[in-house]
Amino acid sequence: MEPSTIALIIIGILLILYISELIPIAATSILACAALAIFGVIPFNSAFAGFGNDIVFLMAGMMVVGNALFETGTAQIIGKAIISVVGTNEKVFLAALILISIPISAFLSNTATAAIMLPLAGSAIAVSGGKFTKKNTFMIIGIASVAGGGLTLVSSPPQLIARAILEEGGHETLGFFDITPIGVPILILLFVYALTIGYKLQKKVFDFEEVKEESELENRKQEAAEKPKSVVKMYISVAALLFCVIGFITDLWTVGIVAMVGAVACIATGCISQKAVFQKMDWTTVIIFGCSFGFAAGLEHSGAGQLIAQGTINILGESVSPWLLCAALAFIAVILSNFMSTTATAALLIPIAVFSAIELGYDVRSIVLAVAVAANIGYATPISTPPMTMTLVGGYRFKDYLKVGGLFNLLAFMLVVLLFPLILNI
Repeated sequence: MEPSTIALIIIGILLILYISELIPIAATSILACAALAIFGVIPFNSAFAGFGNDIVFLMAGMMVVGNALFETGTAQIIGKAIISVVGTNEKVFLAALILISIPISAFLSNTATAAIMLPLAGSAIAVSGGKFTKKNTFMIIGIASVAGGGLTLVSSPPQLIARAILEEGGHETLGFFDITPIGVPILILLFVYALTIGYKLQKKVFDFEEVKEESELENRKQEAAEKPKSVVKMYISVAALLFCVIGFITDLWTVGIVAMVGAVACIATGCISQKAVFQKMDWTTVIIFGCSFGFAAGLEHSGAGQLIAQGTINILGESVSPWLLCAALAFIAVILSNFMSTTATAALLIPIAVFSAIELGYDVRSIVLAVAVAANIGYATPISTPPMTMTLVGGYRFKDYLKVGGLFNLLAFMLVVLLFPLILNI
């Protein structure tokens, strides 16, 4: 059996187990990576190589910094400050989080944006007395971070890959804000969705452990109240967070190193104990994200991803219209970006888009831009992008992403396909 076929079978079984949750999703992720190696789809040393990825260290480091804010009592102070500004209406709070996340992710990486926003939101949630919840806010923060990454040339890798490939081929390239006319309508759609249909859907779908979640928040507040407050440690925890933010913005080092330095500073100064670090680390999130690189490698190196893409092009035929070509490539990009990194999706599909456009005599830049836009529209699974994986700390199940993120994913795809003739030269 061909490696591509084996990869597709394993990924298919993975999805079934994710949705059914017959096995804990962290264990399912590990088994899937092991199966890809055992059946020869990828080398054994590649199956779990994702755990050495810089973004895994970013996630772990920012979890430590975020927990340090709670341990020192700083989170409660920050949370009260946020509530004093936005009040206790959860929709207003959600709107504020979206509006803050979008401009940050437009000029900073969407991963760094989620890493900054989730601890800040958690601070307000912890002192809201149950008026704000993680489950009604964290997933939307992840989606907003990803969507904001589709606003400028530098905010997400697909745009940069598109520009590089266009320049290398001597085609008309992309400017800094060329993607913005499509990115803005998506963000408007998100804002409306999150405060109307999406909010109602969350209330209905997110029925998990509501009482336990509130009790955990109360326990954290009680723990913080019982501990003697150290003003010095409060300042250190805030300084660690600010250091990470500045490090992300200035590209001081890689984001993983910046987050780890901030985390170690919190541990070394006693803002959080080593024991508390291991107890409060969300290991499920770390494991799923580390394993997601194995899934991506399986699709990429086995040729399964290219098989899907090339097969679709062959089905469309030589008489396909430029709009239908864009729509088909965008559809493939959306599907793949929910299981592969946006970088890998763009790197796989953009060369195919260039080849197809040249063969059919269509505007290369427009076809490539359509793929770059669609590669950023992955909201339906927790393994689609790092910001979505980070939101797993909200307690979501895989099916929750399919229902809430998946619906927005579908709406966003339909919107961009309708916008293609208006914005692209097709």
